[in-house]
Amino acid sequence: MALPVLPPVHPGEILREEYLVPLKMSPGALAKRLNVPRTRIERLVAEKTPVTPDTALRLAKFFETSPAFWMNMQTSYDLKIEAKAKKQEIARIKAREAA
Repeated sequence: MALPVLPPVHPGEILREEYLVPLKMSPGALAKRLNVPRTRIERLVAEKTPVTPDTALRLAKFFETSPAFWMNMQTSYDLKIEAKAKKQEIARIKAREAA
């Protein structure tokens, strides 16, 4: 039995719903604590921009997670979006033949 494919979840949604909402913290307040422009966090939680390595390092330090946690979420999201967009093109690729 195949496992269900979960829909893509933007890291900004996780940041917003799992971190900022419970802390009752605004994106602007987080940006100030991370020493980044307010718009960077606002755009991230609005799911309009990706997590960058710099942002991942800062989020990891502040929330006591790992930078890989944030980057892996971004990579997973990017792969799901790209797989959907290129589904037919990828399906036409033939696997290499075994030697």
